[in-house]
Amino acid sequence: MVGIDRLPHETLKALAKVQEDVSWLNPGQEDNYYTATAILPWEGEVAATQTILQRATEGRPTDVYPPFYYGFNRLHFYGDVQGAVKALLVAANHAQEEGTRQALTVMAARWSEKNDETEIAIQTVRMMAEGSKDHALKDYLGLREQRLQGLKLLREAYRRFMDRDGVPPRSLEELVYAGMIDRVPLDPLDGGYLLKDGNVWLMPAKR
Repeated sequence: MVGIDRLPHETLKALAKVQEDVSWLNPGQEDNYYTATAILPWEGEVAATQTILQRATEGRPTDVYPPFYYGFNRLHFYGDVQGAVKALLVAANHAQEEGTRQALTVMAARWSEKNDETEIAIQTVRMMAEGSKDHALKDYLGLREQRLQGLKLLREAYRRFMDRDGVPPRSLEELVYAGMIDRVPLDPLDGGYLLKDGNVWLMPAKR
């Protein structure tokens, strides 16, 4: 069997075109979107893969994988956090089991934290919580929102410090000493906040 690393670029382009055509003729064809996802985006054919996955999402309304893979590609290849989160929420709506639906919703909340636009991330997580019928999940998403509110507070304080002093603070505690905030907020998920590369970032949540 010939490995894909030995396929010339022209062959990969042709493969992408064939699979895209198949997705138009039969958007719900499972093998087609699986094969496309496994091979094409990693060989530079991301746009074709996304078209195939969009069609599979519409053609397979109870299959979580096409919108999930679509969202992953939005995040990994395009850096589009909002597009990725929206796709995960579509996947959650496709889920037939409540556990899967909750897991995808939690994942969407985590992905939203990668957004540099903190207010957008807060609104996204809040929307997820408001749409959840599960009280435990709603509470968990509430903690995610609190975590993001802490990040927003710190980033705004960081910008005010920079505007006033023209140099970055050496630590988050320096924002307190400078009177920018009363205290460094606690992360309700025990990850914490990190001052790095000219901004404040979330550390990985521990629960």
